[in-house]
Amino acid sequence: MRFFFTNFLLLIFLFTNNHLFANPLNFTTKTIEFRSEGVSLSGTIFKPDHASAAVVLVHGSGQEKRMTEFATLLAKKGIAVLTYDKRGVGESGGVYAGPEVGTNNVDSLNLNLLSLDASAAVNTLSKELSNHKIQIGLMGGSQAGWIIPLAAQKNNKVKFMTIFSGALITVKQQLRFQFYTNGNSNFWDTHTEEDARKHVMTDPDKYEFIDTDPHDALSQLSIPGLWIFGGKDIQVPVNLSIEYLNALKTSKKFYEYKLYPDLGHNTAFSNSNEPVDYAIQWIKNRKAS
Repeated sequence: MRFFFTNFLLLIFLFTNNHLFANPLNFTTKTIEFRSEGVSLSGTIFKPDHASAAVVLVHGSGQEKRMTEFATLLAKKGIAVLTYDKRGVGESGGVYAGPEVGTNNVDSLNLNLLSLDASAAVNTLSKELSNHKIQIGLMGGSQAGWIIPLAAQKNNKVKFMTIFSGALITVKQQLRFQFYTNGNSNFWDTHTEEDARKHVMTDPDKYEFIDTDPHDALSQLSIPGLWIFGGKDIQVPVNLSIEYLNALKTSKKFYEYKLYPDLGHNTAFSNSNEPVDYAIQWIKNRKAS
């Protein structure tokens, strides 16, 4: 019995190791720290053996740590990644601002601070890839839709933007919509587009803070951008955002969008692989354009 068990373990060992050798990781990882606005931020760089592009992952709202699973997916597809713990979260220094700690994280000062962190991350990734002639972009979702254009405006190393479910309206307008939908997943079954727009444009604001309009930065940028939307989003008014995007495109901006009618707000982390696959292919096409 002991002989059988020993041989059984040997077979498992050989199978496991053969499997590992047959499917080796095609990227390396490196833990790094970098400085931004007086604090040290901690992250991880994922470097494929043959990278075709690179991105810094920018957080949405909330106390978000580095996105290692998503970075792994991108690295396996040949995209180098720097993902880091948000300011005041995980191993990063600084103070987190957000509703969980009773502070406002959408005022212009905080969004600008987070965009400076993203810009510093781009500089760090650029140094790490100094021998690689590949483009570096910014990728993120939700609140990152306001942060990414601000960071791109600050740093000419940013060559493209990929944004999942990011609003192209002001922060206050987005909050009006979000308060109106109130987390109701069936909102669009009982409300019209006209009804939603009325509230976006006329509802009283529940909070007072210095607003941010993404149009200000987007109208000045000349890099390509991709927005991916879900038609059933109840946090961002998608059709209104697409109209604003189309208006920017008439000014010869290289902005594109892809709409998935049956998806909600979390387009990057839905049950469908299509949005992320589409974004990856779009990023890789930047090399050829």
